[in-house]
Amino acid sequence: MTHCRCLPSGVILALVARIHEPLQPTPIPLDPRDEPEDDALQLSRDEPEDNSEEGNWCNITPMRGHELLTDQELAEVRRRSDVMGLALVLHAWAIIFAAMALFAVWPNPLTFLLAVMLIGSRQLGLAILMHDAAHKALARTFWLNEFLGSWACGAAVAADLYAYRPYHLKHHRYTQQAEDPDLVLSAPFPVTRASLARKLLRDLSGQTGFKQRRAQLRAALGTPGAPLNARVQTFAAKLGRPLIVNGLLFAGLCALGFWWLYPALWLVPLLTWYMAVTRVRNIAEHALVPDNDDAFRNARTTLAAPLVALFLAPYWVNYHVEHHLLMWVPCYNLTKLHRLLRQKGYLLRLEIQPSYWRVLEMAAAKPALPRTPVAAT
Repeated sequence: MTHCRCLPSGVILALVARIHEPLQPTPIPLDPRDEPEDDALQLSRDEPEDNSEEGNWCNITPMRGHELLTDQELAEVRRRSDVMGLALVLHAWAIIFAAMALFAVWPNPLTFLLAVMLIGSRQLGLAILMHDAAHKALARTFWLNEFLGSWACGAAVAADLYAYRPYHLKHHRYTQQAEDPDLVLSAPFPVTRASLARKLLRDLSGQTGFKQRRAQLRAALGTPGAPLNARVQTFAAKLGRPLIVNGLLFAGLCALGFWWLYPALWLVPLLTWYMAVTRVRNIAEHALVPDNDDAFRNARTTLAAPLVALFLAPYWVNYHVEHHLLMWVPCYNLTKLHRLLRQKGYLLRLEIQPSYWRVLEMAAAKPALPRTPVAAT
């Protein structure tokens, strides 16, 4: 009689319990061969949390909401909505499934490329909506905010709301200062055109995405030689939610008879276009800002036409300096905040660029080193 080897019941119970706990992960180990800004598209963070909701706070130029707007205006721009938060999450997933359907019905290289770009931009959109949830601004009801941010948004793209929240609030407190955990994203710029091109090529070819997912998997597997129970708990803590959500997505596509859409039009965009637009977003937000010590100018708003926003800047993420001035404003109220700041004469003080193309030109403005001629022998 043969016997199957099963995990002990204690291990299984620990696995289930860890999936439902707020995660406390360690940072993902990085490849020392990476260029500094390549370390920036990280998936997990681990810093102390500060949940202060009184205006904005930072370590440079403290900015309170009432210094910019009236109490009534503040109430308007800070108003959160369960309906709007849920609608935006559904909107992101609707575009994802519509893009998949487009290619399934009319399969050709053009519709595949379009679907990859649409889905990759919505994967960024899910990360942006998780970001709003990290500020407790996506939905008014707390449990709905947490559920949408953690399960419906973050887990789908293998990000973790509970690890991201304290990390990101530290970024707001120390924006562009030595303690800013995101300084690695902006400090290396400008670079040469060739360097920026290589970075974007690595993103679009899947190299960046593969490297980061590999590092994420290694971190989730825990310390070699550690007890099995501890390693199972570590794996569940780091990848439990992403595996459940992605498993449900794959199972749903299988049930519809389109299993191949998961690797072709979920994993491919996740490893390519999502990586590229995340890099562009990171560059635009803080690289080469005019004054690291001025709350009006240590973050950047980049204007984007509707088509550009569709593929590069979903859900008003381009209004970044407004977000830093009043970080508890939901993304769906940032355009209203922008209009109010303009009406009050603040616009000339803000760092605003006319397009993402202009920002990339600035980021790639470092002159290339002249080639040293090879002496004839």
